[in-house]
Amino acid sequence: MTKRERVLSALSHREPDKVPIDLGAMRSTGITAVAYSHLKKYLGVTAGNTYVYDVVQQLAQPEMPILDYVEADVIDLGRAFLGEERDWKDFVLPDGSPAKIPAYAHFEPDGAGGWLARSKDGTVIGTMPRDAFYLSQSYFPLQDWDGRSLAPLEKLPDLMDKVTWGAFPTAPWHKPLEKEHLADIRKRAKQLFETTDCAIMAAFGGNLLEWGQFLCRMDRFLADLIEAPNKAEALLDMLTELHLENLEKFLDAIEGYVQVIQMGDDLGTQRAPQISPQMYRRFFKPRHKQIYEEVRRRKGVHLFLHSCGSIVDLLPDLIEIGVEIINPVQTSARGMDPERLKREFGRDLTFWGGGCDTQHLLPSGTEREIAEQVRRRMEIFGPGGGFVFTQVHNILPNVPPQNIVAMVEAAKTYRLNW
Repeated sequence: MTKRERVLSALSHREPDKVPIDLGAMRSTGITAVAYSHLKKYLGVTAGNTYVYDVVQQLAQPEMPILDYVEADVIDLGRAFLGEERDWKDFVLPDGSPAKIPAYAHFEPDGAGGWLARSKDGTVIGTMPRDAFYLSQSYFPLQDWDGRSLAPLEKLPDLMDKVTWGAFPTAPWHKPLEKEHLADIRKRAKQLFETTDCAIMAAFGGNLLEWGQFLCRMDRFLADLIEAPNKAEALLDMLTELHLENLEKFLDAIEGYVQVIQMGDDLGTQRAPQISPQMYRRFFKPRHKQIYEEVRRRKGVHLFLHSCGSIVDLLPDLIEIGVEIINPVQTSARGMDPERLKREFGRDLTFWGGGCDTQHLLPSGTEREIAEQVRRRMEIFGPGGGFVFTQVHNILPNVPPQNIVAMVEAAKTYRLNW
């Protein structure tokens, strides 16, 4: 099997020749820049650079030698937009390691050993204090919007632009896509398709709950769902309209070249969904359905949803509206027991993740414990297809490189013997 065939077989719930592996095909199956830098040193890889393509999460774009080592079967369409060396500038990671960040990222020292991120107009939109490893959002453009007038929503794409930190190299999904950009997307998708046998994933997003939180601030938007539902729904309707306008054009552009479309909305917490199933069904399910149906109408692409935390109570609803693939499969959250997930939802869902716990085991466990969990997860999720191996969410800065290697080597061994 080619890598692409292997992934498509798993997504069709047929057992491939071996379980597919992913590292970094989307922004929640990746590796933070600090951990990546340490891994390269541990493996003796001296060529290349640590390219921090996602400055918010400080994620490194895995280079081909690392993907070859991992035996990855999937790649991110966004890597085709990383640009030339002149499109990057030097950056120093929190541990002192050298790295590169996109030239358009407006970073500056904060005077106390950390960093500030500014929008194009100079507004401080994010901070990364000394010894921190991520940017924290500090500007919420609709925080003071009272909902009495819908005028602020007329500028929604510009407001969204202000808080993205240039986090989407493939396309600015919060702005209407123009013909020139769409032609570029198609050209790059075609080139990636023809120069690799990997399955290709394209990030679209389609976020609703999260965009409400990014724009209004998390506590304010969650309160609005209860106290000002008409205000919340006006924003959600505008977001849905914008997503649909871009999605149709985007799907036309990547048709024939991309196999997986990644959507996102973090619906869970460690113990339960952020909102009740009843509230999800009122505010989000019908709008998600509109967006997801646009993907499901297309042949040859599979619908992937990234949603962290305990979402077991929402899985029946997500399956009903067309979700085929779930990630990150946060097995440490309440109700997200691997055996239960496979037993109850394995006929309808592909589990893209859940292969190794990143919350506790990967940073603190022994190499033997890590290998054993990988073996067991392969044994649970692998039979009958419907599984792509990757760790639960991104590999964090505090993970020792030898533990990453233990996970990778176990995955390469047990992907053949589930």
